[in-house]
Amino acid sequence: MNENVILFDGYCRLCNRFVDFILKQDTKRKIKFASLQSSFGQSVLKEHFSSLRKFPDSVVLLTGEKVYTHSTAALHVFRILGMPWKGLYVFIIVPAFIRNGIYNFIAANRNKWFGKRNECRIPTKAEEERFITD
Repeated sequence: MNENVILFDGYCRLCNRFVDFILKQDTKRKIKFASLQSSFGQSVLKEHFSSLRKFPDSVVLLTGEKVYTHSTAALHVFRILGMPWKGLYVFIIVPAFIRNGIYNFIAANRNKWFGKRNECRIPTKAEEERFITD
């Protein structure tokens, strides 16, 4: 796979807002999306995280042959978006255990703070080409 694909929790309102933000900012259409709950998302998780007892509770970024999770995935997304968002990539110098500690705190509370959708996100007609739905 030579494209950038973000796997996100289709039920999570915060995750869906992140997708909305990227859709708006990614004017060059460099990023595609798939929910973690989709067949595609599940197959990627099994392929890359089968050795873990539990799949990561995180956004996952596939870029070429590399797979990123947690804060590292988010920072790489900002880098892909280009300026001015690319400037946030400077935070990659912060040790991952600190970045991921903050990320995991937000992830653990995201449904309490932002709510959860009753159904997985369904792309609009205009968004369809940006989503992998198999």
